Amino acid sequence: MRRSLGRVYAVMAKEFTQLTRDRLTYAMVLVIPIVQLLLFGYAINDDPRHLPTAVLVEDQGRFSRSVLSAMRASGYFDLRQAVRSPAELDRLIENGEVQFALTIPADFTRRVIRRDHPQILVEADATDPAATGAALAALAALPGQALSHDLPPPATTVATGGDPFEVVVHRRYNPENITAYNIVPGLLGVILSLTLVLITSLAVTRERERGTMETLLATPVRPLEVMVGKLAPYVAVGVLQAGLILVLARVLFDVPMAGGWTAFSLGLVLFILGSLALGFLISTLARTQLQAMQMSFFYIMPSILLSGFMFPFAGMPKWAQWLGTAIPVTHFLRIVRGSLLKGEGLAGSAPSLLALTVIVVVVCALAVRRYNTRLD
Repeated sequence: MRRSLGRVYAVMAKEFTQLTRDRLTYAMVLVIPIVQLLLFGYAINDDPRHLPTAVLVEDQGRFSRSVLSAMRASGYFDLRQAVRSPAELDRLIENGEVQFALTIPADFTRRVIRRDHPQILVEADATDPAATGAALAALAALPGQALSHDLPPPATTVATGGDPFEVVVHRRYNPENITAYNIVPGLLGVILSLTLVLITSLAVTRERERGTMETLLATPVRPLEVMVGKLAPYVAVGVLQAGLILVLARVLFDVPMAGGWTAFSLGLVLFILGSLALGFLISTLARTQLQAMQMSFFYIMPSILLSGFMFPFAGMPKWAQWLGTAIPVTHFLRIVRGSLLKGEGLAGSAPSLLALTVIVVVVCALAVRRYNTRLD
């Protein structure tokens, strides 16, 4: 029995020693739980507040100012832009620069005084129902509270038989609040990121483990040529996956295809190239397939949590939004949702396309630089 325990102890000691020598695995064991705790504890928020809101106030009376103050006090609306025309308001919400658009008509004050029950319009970018649901629910109490200090009690609700004004909500791009319209297009970025990064990193690392990389490195092929040659077949794989997901999204979930195919196609190509280059970069850092899988997971987890796929991007703190901006999936999701749900063209998708281009160029440069023309 003692000999058996001694042998078990020897194997345990050997395994712990091996674990400490594998620095990447050792780091993952410690880092991943900490990262998950920080992300879920601080970054994830399913009740986003201070959402960007544009306002078109055609009535400058005190009742209009009271409505704006009440919306600020709710904590859900950040009234950051005042516009002068409905066209400008429409452009801001279409380009995704604001989440809500408020319009107070020119005769608002006069009709409140006359007890004609005027209406104000709140338009919401409903492509992500989770981001707007709580804020729109808070608007239900606005008519009864906003003017409580401006009107005498008989003029509020009891004597007039209702609230002094009405809030009309217009959910744009997803009027029925169908969650699939937001999730299914987002799955395109997550699935491509998961498969392309992982497959590429494993494919290159596998050759190093099997020794076939020696033959390749003995040839006069340049690093950039190796990278292009190995990644080219997977571009076709990414395009095939994207086409399959789009067809199923339309057939099974009836996701609207509003247009914007030029911006979508360009964004798709950039994202596929960036994902493949990232997988190639991981393969230059990892020595084994296990390490490649661990590093790929370390990238994929923040891509799902910080990109706006599962949780509202606007609800995250600023530091989490800065991290999410550095992730390619974040910009690709904006392109996909903007194209499919809004019909957004190149002009509207230009910021996301530019950011995606910069990320792809940086990742490709790092991958080529890290690639060694000889084995260690």
